[in-house]
Amino acid sequence: MSDTKPQKHLPLEALHEDAGARFGAFAGWRMPLTYPAGVMKEHLHTRESAGLFDISHMQLFEVEGAGAADFLSRACPLDAAALREGQSKYTVLLNEKAGIIDDLIVTRLGENRFMVVANAGNADKDEAHFRAIAGDFDVSFTPLERVLLALQGPDAEAVMIAAGLDLSDLTFMTGTEPREGWFAARSGYTGEDGFEIALPLDDAERFARTLLDDDRVQWVGLAARDSLRLEAGLCLHGQDLDENTDPASAAILWAVPKALREEGKFIGALALQKIIADGAKEKRVGLKPEGRQPVRAGAPLINEAGEKIGRVTSGGFGPSAGHPVAMGYVAKTLSEPGTRLFTEVRGNRIALDVHSLPFTPQRYKKG
Repeated sequence: MSDTKPQKHLPLEALHEDAGARFGAFAGWRMPLTYPAGVMKEHLHTRESAGLFDISHMQLFEVEGAGAADFLSRACPLDAAALREGQSKYTVLLNEKAGIIDDLIVTRLGENRFMVVANAGNADKDEAHFRAIAGDFDVSFTPLERVLLALQGPDAEAVMIAAGLDLSDLTFMTGTEPREGWFAARSGYTGEDGFEIALPLDDAERFARTLLDDDRVQWVGLAARDSLRLEAGLCLHGQDLDENTDPASAAILWAVPKALREEGKFIGALALQKIIADGAKEKRVGLKPEGRQPVRAGAPLINEAGEKIGRVTSGGFGPSAGHPVAMGYVAKTLSEPGTRLFTEVRGNRIALDVHSLPFTPQRYKKG
């Protein structure tokens, strides 16, 4: 008898079925992978106009109480008390060895209120980890049931205004509560300007239909979301980040405030200080394969002599870049852009060059 958990379903699944979505499994959810337009057109439409993504598999947690800032600053390498109201911050949950349990976005909504957005596949693990820490603080930690929609692309702001939700005051990595039970942040996973809107189920279908009534908007599935984030040089937890990867090796040390790298009291602080002092042995880099053949996650990276020197963690074709794109880990000594590496795909040797990230310019609305 199988003990496999039943697949979870998006609250707006019927809307995706009506739109002709092709579904697949992701992080325990039945997710729309592509729509009839196909991944290439969905990707380019997001870069050129406005793509709508249903990311309701992501988990929101509300953190509230007099100890909320101290609690988050213990759980994450984050100075939560220093966040301005409405400010969002990319951060990570670390284990004692400074391995990355998950990457998160934390937004301060009030003096003692924060919103945490976590990845779908890690939501249960994150909740257990947070709850184990919460016992030491005056804080409540509440998972929220919300539909989460992302509208991404250069037309996103104008589309939102036309739909009756003016978020033009927000800049990249800021958030607000525009209506009761709603949470909106100017953020995303594509490298484009855009918004992520969490809203109650009762409001969600009507709002999604309003957005889709705009000619500038079309549904975009998980496949294009992956190619968009890869071109933007953004990590996917479970591939580019995991519990055996630390922030220094992952090249996301910028997410840890400098003062905290030296004297932080967060979980994993001592291990991270040692890694920084000793120097990370490997580094996440962009990779540009020669030719048109995409290189996929799991492919080994080798030198000219055929010796393994690293691994590909994400890879595919970049429709906007116009060539295959990938990310992976190599020895620090091989991490300079332009360094020539190789891999094997179905018995064929393919050359790759270390490439600076991102592959396409990020176009966020900065403050």
